[in-house]
Amino acid sequence: MDKQADKIIDDVITNEGGYNNDHEDLGGETKYGITKRFYPHLNIPFLTLAKAKEIYYDDYYKPAKVHKLPYKLRYPFFDCVINTGQKRAVKILQEAINMGAVIPLEVDGIIGSKTIKAAQSLSGKRFVAYRIKFYCKLVELKPAQEKFYYGWFQRALETLDG
Repeated sequence: MDKQADKIIDDVITNEGGYNNDHEDLGGETKYGITKRFYPHLNIPFLTLAKAKEIYYDDYYKPAKVHKLPYKLRYPFFDCVINTGQKRAVKILQEAINMGAVIPLEVDGIIGSKTIKAAQSLSGKRFVAYRIKFYCKLVELKPAQEKFYYGWFQRALETLDG
């Protein structure tokens, strides 16, 4: 893992926090953002920071091809991958790219060469705006999630400084 990936993963873990088991949180039982829902074999309360970082890098950072995006998008995009899931984060990225695009991308949630190439000219602010738009839609569809909205909003804005 290079220094930049390590820093981005550290920042995301800071955003995710420690152990949590809020029954209204769609992620369920989590520690450092690693959820029992997706890692049922792990004893979440005893998950180490080192193991969480390894999971982030191997299961999320590399498959999401974060290292192929422009520097300004790497932290906001990776944080979104962790918070919303890779497919949803890629769709948000593609929607942001498509705003004003001459030839729009297919919004398919796949981080392929066309999406990576088109992302080279995308501003971090535009991506974050579309991320916040997603959270607004989510709260409309699932009103119980509104208690998390302000935190998601703040988190999305803070990724612009990373």
